[in-house]
Amino acid sequence: MLWFPQSHLYRRLPLYVNRVHCVVAKVRKTSVVLIGIFATRRWSELRLCVLVLMIMAIFLGGSNIAAAWTEREVVSGQLHGTLTLPKGAGQVSAALILPGSGPVDRNGNLPNGNNDSLKLVAHAFAERHIATLRIDKRGIGDSAAAALQEDDLRFDTYVDDAIGWLKVLQDEPRVDAIYLVGHSEGALVATLVAQKADVAGVVLLAGAGEPAGKLIGRQLTASELPISLKNRSDEILASLIHGQHVADIPPELAALYRPSVQNYLISWLPLDPVRELAKLSCPILIVQGTADLQISMDDAKRLAAASPTTRLVAVEGMNHVLKSTPLERSENLLSYNNPDLPLADALVPAIADFIGAP
Repeated sequence: MLWFPQSHLYRRLPLYVNRVHCVVAKVRKTSVVLIGIFATRRWSELRLCVLVLMIMAIFLGGSNIAAAWTEREVVSGQLHGTLTLPKGAGQVSAALILPGSGPVDRNGNLPNGNNDSLKLVAHAFAERHIATLRIDKRGIGDSAAAALQEDDLRFDTYVDDAIGWLKVLQDEPRVDAIYLVGHSEGALVATLVAQKADVAGVVLLAGAGEPAGKLIGRQLTASELPISLKNRSDEILASLIHGQHVADIPPELAALYRPSVQNYLISWLPLDPVRELAKLSCPILIVQGTADLQISMDDAKRLAAASPTTRLVAVEGMNHVLKSTPLERSENLLSYNNPDLPLADALVPAIADFIGAP
């Protein structure tokens, strides 16, 4: 069989068959999917069949084949991002999408994991008439030139950067309401930004419901770290939480606690997501997948109890990168490097309903 990428027309063409079986054309909101099974002994006939199907796609799909949005590169100082606007001239709500921890780019991708989760969110929002701004964090992707020395990085650096991005959206003529959408660690960033800026609402996707120290401890326990190293890690965490630097770091723990990252950890570890969320008065949506290997439903429930303005949505079968997967670890993790896997079905409708989009 020959398979053509789904990003255009999705067709399966057997090379050797004796008679016509079927042609199916299905029109979706933004794309036309064609599955053709042909009977031919001559390539000229095969090419003609393909041409006919492409013409059918134009007439059946019409303008739906074209993207329902426009995109352009935007900057905030040395930081870079993508502004996605629904086509048209009317006013729209907009979401500033804040990515998770580590070298995650504007599309939700890591150097060793290309899943396009945040890019898919942006495009799905545009189909529902919601604008988005997704960003490369300081030091990542096209924002690499804005990198700080690791010693100089603080958690508030990301908060201040996000506030700068809010100003970009505020200057966009079509945007009349701004929401924060924070994924993973970005959920805590969104919470702190909302304490300092006027936003219409906050959406927390797979956000931790405990301080980072507890989360790190839990993950190290799950990793079957030797007990001596686990105990040493607990001691280091306790010192950092109290603002004390630690010089003697075992080599096995250096990736977590190396001296150059300790200033950042000291600024981050004491932050309690529940306590910080309780300071907000704006509407809050908490979205948590039941197949998330990193953040649990208990985290989401703790967040939901923080404020009377919260709404909790559990998405059945959604994992940490917002895709529908089994809970089984090996299969779950395969989705972290699969950009062709779609978002969990219930995710975007839940957020669009919260924002009030059609």
